[in-house]
Amino acid sequence: MSRPSSAGGAAGGLGAGKAGGSKHGGSGGTTASAAAAAAAAVAAGVSGSVAGSVTVPAAAVSLPAAALAGQSAELTALFECPVCFDYVLPPILQCQAGHLVCNQCRQKLSCCPTCRGPLTPSIRNLAMEKVASTLPFPCKYASAGCLLSLHHSEKPEHEEVCEFRPYTCPCPGASCKWQGSLEAVMPHLMHAHKSITTLQGEDIVFLATDINLPGAVDWVMMQSCFGHHFMLVLEKQEKYEGHQQFFAIVLLIGTRKQAENFAYRLELNGNRRRLTWEATPRSIHDGVAAAIMNSDCLVFDTSIAHLFADNGNLGINVTISVC
Repeated sequence: MSRPSSAGGAAGGLGAGKAGGSKHGGSGGTTASAAAAAAAAVAAGVSGSVAGSVTVPAAAVSLPAAALAGQSAELTALFECPVCFDYVLPPILQCQAGHLVCNQCRQKLSCCPTCRGPLTPSIRNLAMEKVASTLPFPCKYASAGCLLSLHHSEKPEHEEVCEFRPYTCPCPGASCKWQGSLEAVMPHLMHAHKSITTLQGEDIVFLATDINLPGAVDWVMMQSCFGHHFMLVLEKQEKYEGHQQFFAIVLLIGTRKQAENFAYRLELNGNRRRLTWEATPRSIHDGVAAAIMNSDCLVFDTSIAHLFADNGNLGINVTISVC
């Protein structure tokens, strides 16, 4: 049986709801002025040594595969932010002395972290931007296992969906700020959200109680089958003013690739009526909010819910199958 829960915790029968409603290690000591000189040398095709003992051969201008493989790691190190050790990517700004800092850190600083000089006025380093456009940059989750290196323009989009980025707590509506590896998700749920019930088997009934409670409410249950854990979520919210809707979805405690191996069916039965939804479960990396935003789940309003409810309780048949 699933009972609604309140914000900030796993109160109630089955979990969380809402009330009322790699670092890259590196060359922090390498000055940006030396980096800028290297960039200028690369852009101009100059062979030899420049300030900071960075050697840049003329062949780097066209950056053929062999040259790129030999120099990319050394050159990308010049783009490391001295504050967060992530990469300084275009648009690249420098202080008056030529030192670089990434745009995210720059917004939080009042002076250059290297020389303590002023960061204003903003000075664009076009030479370094040109070099950055020729280099592959490792994913920020390389230390977690991602092997991809990408053009700087593709890096942010990839990192938003990288399978190696940390997982957040999948409980909808909760104030839990936990993050960790995929392997740590279930131990976290069992320790921090103990009220979430787990049922065994590929065919179960998800019973949400007190569906007539006002405001936004979540009901959560876990289902274990085929050697995996699935999170069942029923969420009630006022998506349009004065019009409450229910959203039901199944999430896999796993990766997107693993989720593609399964299918789920949600079914409401009662009073000689049947409402069915079939789909591929989403990974918890995607989360409930994205599914609701795209209506990629079972959606029904309160009038439909009352057709299938029994004394304010709604039972949903949940079937998981292997594709």
